[in-house]
Amino acid sequence: MDKEQVQNNRAIVILVEPQLGENIGAVARAMLNCGLRELRLVRPRDGWPNPAAEAMASGAKEVLKSVEVFEQTEDAVCDLNRLFATTARQRDLAKKVVTPKEAAKLFFDTKFAGDNIGFLFGPERSGLINDDIALADYVINVPLNPEFSSLNLAQAVLLVGYEWFQASLMQTIGSRKWGNSELSTIGEREYFYKRLEKHLDEAGFLYPEELAPTICRNLRAMFNKATLTNQEIRTLHGIVTALSNYTPDSK
Repeated sequence: MDKEQVQNNRAIVILVEPQLGENIGAVARAMLNCGLRELRLVRPRDGWPNPAAEAMASGAKEVLKSVEVFEQTEDAVCDLNRLFATTARQRDLAKKVVTPKEAAKLFFDTKFAGDNIGFLFGPERSGLINDDIALADYVINVPLNPEFSSLNLAQAVLLVGYEWFQASLMQTIGSRKWGNSELSTIGEREYFYKRLEKHLDEAGFLYPEELAPTICRNLRAMFNKATLTNQEIRTLHGIVTALSNYTPDSK
């Protein structure tokens, strides 16, 4: 395996609203066990830095030293090319559900080297909300005893990280580009989605109003399945521009 190629694909763990510093420290230990070093936090309840996290991290303080903190989930994932959201509950979103092993295989079975890949984890008590899951390309669900499938945050990170590490020992990564394009980032996709939603709203498509958030999440899910390149995103922008400027007299 070309080790340099594997290192070019970054795996990043994102915790949304983690509640206890001890849990963040335990996550750091689980990450370093699996060779993961990049951790991002979204609105940590007790703020950051957190002495309780450092105490719990033991020898994994190097993970905590480089932690990035964000106010919004979208900001924490906007530079990523592919995002896996973890959830134990069935949702009304049309997302492909994969196991941690399948997610790890998807991570390395890509024609795009140099990707930034994220694993998104929700708050300890409630998990991720639908708006956060809508940002993701895939949902990770861990197949466990259906009568007792509860995991703490560090356990969930360890399970996903372990499969990622095992796959990294076995998989190779293909060429950097697909044609002349690279895989789009979540930020590029979100900019397009918001522009599309604006025009759809003006055209009266997002109706009734109470269903608009669900319609928008479904649109994201539909486009995310296509693994859009940045060139394809630019083409979609061109389509929206052409349609928004069209009038019967403009032929």
